[in-house]
Amino acid sequence: MKNIKINWRKVLLTILIFFASSVVQVVGLNAFLIPNNVFSGGFNGIAQLLSLFSQNFFHVSMPTGTFIMIFNIPVGIVGWKMIGGKFTILSFANSLFVSAVQIIAPTQALTTNPLLAALFGGLLIGASIGLAMRYGFSTGGMDIVAMVVQKRTGKSIGALMNVINFGVVVIAGSFIGWQNALFTIIGIYATGRVVDTLYTGYQKLTAMIVTSKGDEVVAELHKDLIRGITILPSKGAYTKRDSTTLMMVLSRYELFEMQEVVHRADPKAFINLMNTVSVSGEFLDADRQLQMKRAVAVPKVETVEAQIEAEQRLEEQLENLDDKK
Repeated sequence: MKNIKINWRKVLLTILIFFASSVVQVVGLNAFLIPNNVFSGGFNGIAQLLSLFSQNFFHVSMPTGTFIMIFNIPVGIVGWKMIGGKFTILSFANSLFVSAVQIIAPTQALTTNPLLAALFGGLLIGASIGLAMRYGFSTGGMDIVAMVVQKRTGKSIGALMNVINFGVVVIAGSFIGWQNALFTIIGIYATGRVVDTLYTGYQKLTAMIVTSKGDEVVAELHKDLIRGITILPSKGAYTKRDSTTLMMVLSRYELFEMQEVVHRADPKAFINLMNTVSVSGEFLDADRQLQMKRAVAVPKVETVEAQIEAEQRLEEQLENLDDKK
C-alpha cells in the first residue's frame, strides 16, 4: 500500500482558516448588513431578502441562516455528485457551519450608519470569501454553482452573478428603499475588491531561477508542481561558473510553495519574479494539475533530455484526459 504523507501544518492551517472565515462572515452579516437592511450579493443577498419578506408579509421570523442552509443543501449535493473533491466538501461544510452560527449568534448592530454598515459588512464578507478561496474552498452557494458550470461547460457564470446581484439591488430598492439599494451596491463593490486582493490565484508570475543544481531543482519542482519548465544554460559574469536558469510560469498562490521547494533543493538559488500580463497556450489550473498528478507519476529528471521527455509525456497525458471527457 502506498504511503500517504499528510502535511499536518497545512491541515491545521486550513482548519483555522475554515473557522476564521466562517466567523468573519457571520460578523459581517449579523453586526453590519442584516440589522441595517443592507444586502450582500449572491445567495446571501437572496437569503436576506427572503428572511425580510417572511417577517414583513407572512409574520414568520426565519433567520437569514435558515435560507442560506436551504439554498446550500441541494447545491452541495449536486456539486458533490457532479464534481466531488475537497473543494465541494469544504465549501458545503463551510456554508452549513455559517448557517448554524448565523442562526445562533445574536443580530446586534455595531453601527446604525448604513454607509459604514455597507462598507464594513462588504469588507468582512469579502475577507471571508477571499480567505476561503485562497486556501482551497469557498463559502458555498454560487461558488459551487460556478465550479459545476465551469467544469461541465468551460464557461464562466459572471453574467449570471451580475444578474442575481442586480436583482437583489432592484428588489431591495423597490421594497426597502433606494437608499438601501445604493448602499447595497457599495457593499457588493467592497466585497469584490477585497476578494480580488486576497485571492490572487488568477494572477500569474514568471519565475527565473538561477541555480547550480538544475537537475535537482527540476526534480523537486515536478514532485509538487506540474508546470512546464524551460531550461536555459547560463554562466555567471563575475564568477565565470556555469549554471542553469529555469523559467516557469505559475499562479501567484503557488509562489510560496515554489520558493520553499527551490531553496530546499538549492539554498543558494537566485529567484527573480516578474508579473505576467497574459499567457497564450495551455496553462493548467489547480484542478487540472490534480487530474494530472493522479494520472501520471512524473519521472525523476536526471538530464535535459529526460526533462524534455518528461514534459512530452505530461502533454500526452493531458491530451488523453481531454479525449476522455
